Amino acid sequence: MIPIPVPEFKVMNSKKLLKQEKMAGIAGLLDGKFVKSSDIVKVLEQVIRPNETVALEGDNQKQAADLSRALTQVDSAKVNGLRMVMSCTQMDEHLDIFDKGIARELNVSYIGNMSARLPKMIEAGTVKIGAIHTYLELFSRMFTDLIPNVCLCVAEAADKEGNLYTGPNTEETPTIIEATACKDGIVIVQVNEIVDKLPRIDIQSEWVDVIMKSDEPCSIEPLMTRDPAKITNLHVLQAMMIMKGIYAKHHIDRMNHGIGYVSAALELLLPTYGEELGLKGKICKHWVANPIPAMIPAIESGWAESCVAFGSEVGMGEYVKARSDIFFTGVDGALRSNRCYAQMAGLYGCDMFTGSTLQMDYYGNSTTVTKTRITGYGGAPNMGSNPNGRRHTSAAWSSMVIDHDDPMAHGRKLVTQIVRTQVKNKKTGEMIDCIVPELDAVATAKKAGLSEPLVMIHGDDVTHLVTEVGIAYLYMAKSKEERKELIAAVAGQTALGKTMTDERRNQLRAEGKIALPEDLDIDPATATRDRLAAQDFNDIVEWSHGLYTIPDKFKEQ
Repeated sequence: MIPIPVPEFKVMNSKKLLKQEKMAGIAGLLDGKFVKSSDIVKVLEQVIRPNETVALEGDNQKQAADLSRALTQVDSAKVNGLRMVMSCTQMDEHLDIFDKGIARELNVSYIGNMSARLPKMIEAGTVKIGAIHTYLELFSRMFTDLIPNVCLCVAEAADKEGNLYTGPNTEETPTIIEATACKDGIVIVQVNEIVDKLPRIDIQSEWVDVIMKSDEPCSIEPLMTRDPAKITNLHVLQAMMIMKGIYAKHHIDRMNHGIGYVSAALELLLPTYGEELGLKGKICKHWVANPIPAMIPAIESGWAESCVAFGSEVGMGEYVKARSDIFFTGVDGALRSNRCYAQMAGLYGCDMFTGSTLQMDYYGNSTTVTKTRITGYGGAPNMGSNPNGRRHTSAAWSSMVIDHDDPMAHGRKLVTQIVRTQVKNKKTGEMIDCIVPELDAVATAKKAGLSEPLVMIHGDDVTHLVTEVGIAYLYMAKSKEERKELIAAVAGQTALGKTMTDERRNQLRAEGKIALPEDLDIDPATATRDRLAAQDFNDIVEWSHGLYTIPDKFKEQ
């Protein structure tokens, strides 16, 4: 046996020693864990070193706004070349740090309000894209190769010991803080208030290094809420087709709905059309979704049994507290949301994802990217993909098996994409195809120097397509070309739709591979708004027994 020499002693706690050094450097600026907002820029300049990885909390609902602004004010001679990890870029300050040379690389999930500005910065070379991720990808990489050296987060409140209360919009705060704190990074948190006793402790003080009371409370937007008054008859028709042609057919009782008016219509049709079809207790029992007002009539009618949330929604606080049988709540009664856990539930604990898209190609690949905007992904690709690691079955999952003679045949997740076949150009009045030969995302990705096109959901994951024409059961396609043919059958007056003959469309109907409204015994003339359980927000308030509060944003409209 060849002896292996013992290597010389090597320091393997350098990160811990660096943290101690950084914390000693700001000791004079702190009162315990607390720093004045007037000193936060000095703190950032001391604890953030050039080229470090910094996680900045900014998701699609709440922002560490004061810390974001403070980061733009650091001296770029002291702090530069940062590798930023951000779930969402919603504020100008999120990109200003790149213009100022403070940051160089962006790792992000959802581009949000910066979707038009970011492509220009990429083209100019101001921003280097590390990668555009789904939420779960980004969270996972925070524990592998994107471990933050410093994180800048936001919470509702802190107590005198430094414990945090994150409130209904907990979202991804625990994930970011754990990835940072447990790898000897520095955790800096802005809070709305400092109190003697918290309603509940969401994050223990041992994980928190610096706390700053915000000059203004962080704003929360009702981003997932849709006004029932804006739901059209077309939305109702598509929702009715989905309910009867997909949900009833496949026994969907665990699902996630994406944002959109069709999804809102679907939820508001459960107590009416769903009751007509006798589906209560058979579908839509377990939800992965933010608590949105469109759910209230279904909950009050006894459809929902549980709901796990990514985040909260403005105006829903008191309703959630009163419906803890449905929602996950803390000891204070407020919602306990968690974006990471809800994303996992959407990936592995759901049988169906239903969401809208802006553009689809002839093979079912879809995107919300345009030639001038990069929107990112968020969580839709997690919910809208088939998890090959799943091993438990359900009626819905097993309904996807086509070849029952194959002993190795297995089910799959259902993924429904909703798309308008055409939209009107607001400037010219011309009708523009939304089902196209090639996604705009392909050219946009090349222009941005990305190695892969920005596809939200890949065609081979899409099992059902719903247009205003009907439903295409894409999972029944035996080849890529047949998938294209099924899409053509419901593609209306698009270039692809015009390649479909009436004879072939009727043959596909007879084979059960597509369904038009009449095949589902739905008369489009009866698919009207009056079927909705709530016509407007005032109806929602009534359904909630006065517990729902209409957000100011919608009162002003």
